[in-house]
Amino acid sequence: MRVLRFFNRQRAVSLERALLRRVARSILEECLDRQDYQLGVHFIGATEMARLNETFLGHEGSTDVITFDHQDQAVAGQLYGEIFISIDDALTHARRFRVPWPFEVTRYLVHGILHLEGFDDTDPAARRVMKRRENRLLKELSTRFDLTKMART
Repeated sequence: MRVLRFFNRQRAVSLERALLRRVARSILEECLDRQDYQLGVHFIGATEMARLNETFLGHEGSTDVITFDHQDQAVAGQLYGEIFISIDDALTHARRFRVPWPFEVTRYLVHGILHLEGFDDTDPAARRVMKRRENRLLKELSTRFDLTKMART
């Protein structure tokens, strides 16, 4: 089963959903060889992200991405979860790191999927492993797609 749903509850930017869908499918099916998945991707603002962060993780303030792993409810071998991406945080970090904001959004999407794949970033060694994989996937995606077109004009 291949289920990929996008939910846009932010108004800071207009997103090109068709490109987002192609990028997400490429990550899942081509890069990670996942053919069985149920994934919900939520694009939200900083206020909603701060509520999620406090409610579910006990942290104050907004964050860039939160992943909820629902593997316990999945069929064996299926990737099943939800990723919440803060567009406000993506815009802030994109300015800080001097990259186009669609690259930050893509980074968060990759990061969330890697969490569902079992990658962890809670300790420095695991974080380095995850970051290397994230960077390799981003490089690969940037050769396949013009990520700047994620911004709908």
